[in-house]
Amino acid sequence: MKTMVRRDFVKSLLAGIPMLSLDWGSFPRRTVTAGPDTTWDAIIIGSGLGGLSAAAAFARQGFKALVLEQHTSPGGYATTFKRPGGFVFDVSLHSTTVGERDGLFNLIPGFPEIKDIDFVPHRTLYRVIFPEDDIRVPAKDVPGYIKLLADRFPAEKEGIAGLFEDMRGLAADVAKLSQAQGQPDMSKFPTTYPYVFKSFTRTWGGLMDARIKDPKLKAIVSSLWGYYGLPPSKLASIYYALPTIGYLEQGGYYPVGKSQKISDAFVKFIRDKGGEVKLGARVEKILSQGGAATGVKTKDGTEYSGRVVVSNADAFGTFRVLLNEPDLLKDYLARLDKFGVSLSSFQIFLGLKKDLVRETGLKDTEIFYETDYDPEAGYRVALEASVERSGFGLTLYDNLYKGYSPEGKNTVSIITLQGYEPWKKFEADYFKGNKTAYKAEKERQARILIEKAEKALLPGLSKAIEVMEIGTPLTNVRYTGNHRGAIYGWDQTLDNSAPRRLAHATPIKNLYLSGAWTSPGGGYSAVISSGLECFAEIMRSWKS
Repeated sequence: MKTMVRRDFVKSLLAGIPMLSLDWGSFPRRTVTAGPDTTWDAIIIGSGLGGLSAAAAFARQGFKALVLEQHTSPGGYATTFKRPGGFVFDVSLHSTTVGERDGLFNLIPGFPEIKDIDFVPHRTLYRVIFPEDDIRVPAKDVPGYIKLLADRFPAEKEGIAGLFEDMRGLAADVAKLSQAQGQPDMSKFPTTYPYVFKSFTRTWGGLMDARIKDPKLKAIVSSLWGYYGLPPSKLASIYYALPTIGYLEQGGYYPVGKSQKISDAFVKFIRDKGGEVKLGARVEKILSQGGAATGVKTKDGTEYSGRVVVSNADAFGTFRVLLNEPDLLKDYLARLDKFGVSLSSFQIFLGLKKDLVRETGLKDTEIFYETDYDPEAGYRVALEASVERSGFGLTLYDNLYKGYSPEGKNTVSIITLQGYEPWKKFEADYFKGNKTAYKAEKERQARILIEKAEKALLPGLSKAIEVMEIGTPLTNVRYTGNHRGAIYGWDQTLDNSAPRRLAHATPIKNLYLSGAWTSPGGGYSAVISSGLECFAEIMRSWKS
């Protein structure tokens, strides 16, 4: 019995592993023909990267794809906004991995045709500052990083090597599983895929504990936990180990033109292939009949019919606001209620009236500043939105390429993760337009973080500010619609990770999910992969 349960578990695990490549030739194709503007093969709700990648995949195969976006700009979190003085601020992107061909890093994974985005590399992958350690992690040099750690912690040398062996082994096993097309020899699974076998039931903390002991070392190798929204004790190991080893090996890149360039490239691709992206088109209802989705209705009363509907909106809003199928969704909603919602963010966007970065001689592009060596405590501080005790992230992308900011000026971002609960008391007034108390609190927190950054890294920062915007968890709710301002969808815990991660298919026939709330999870690369996975699943159903 236990053997059968384990086999079923592993089989379902395979379905949840991020797709490394698509066999486009195996999917159905059609030729886009003229037809009513209200009738489409696929309707995608939301233009986050998970929605845009799904729509682009449909368009690539010749299907009519329509993206409906409530905002006036496409991209969700992958977008920018402008302010006086010539400043253009990136909403969220810090760094990502990209495809490579002929030495050019200009490819979006899964879409080799999209070549009009130039990516520049972070020469140092990132810098992390602890009370007693200041480390610059080398880009595309895992042996160098291992040596750096071993030199600092010689007693842990063997364990450090073992931990990185686990991470690399996990990536290799996933690649082998992908090549097996979901049909591995289950009788030999533990020996053929040993790293997957021992990792899928462990947290990142558990994986570390088996190899290393020093708390400071654990904090250093876990310093990217903020990218995934959970501390080591709660974060599924596969969510930390896989993307982190890929990031260390492949390097980090940033698009010239900021993240909006990625979203705009997807929009152009979709339109060039006969699809459409409608902005300022808020979906208010998913239409259904007989337990199947048939289309959507927008705020202006327009109804669009589609063969499938893909929601790139947050799962909470999809099923509790847009859809009215209480009987069919009773058990499904009860399951969703058990999931935790990820952290949100507090971010300060600063336009400086002078080139302070050059004046101070700071050469880094991305810096994580930590107040201690305890990510578990850091997570609790984030939940409480206690900026007095929190660390922060600092981006200085004028060091990435010339022209990032107006001549002689700087664009700086300071970010820290936060829970939604401390901001909930302002929620009712905020959405009524009564923001006096809310504004006072966000400005108080911003002053504290600016003072921290000024003292630690950028002397003279406060006096150099020309433009300042502050984004809070409530800002995230307002612009993305994400429940509780979540930036990673559901928490990526063991009980909500592959194979238990919320599936693309839903109890409503012809209604699918794409993006951070479903498989494989949150982050730029992950949500692009999610759109492709969702598309592939639909294609397989259309072939059957």
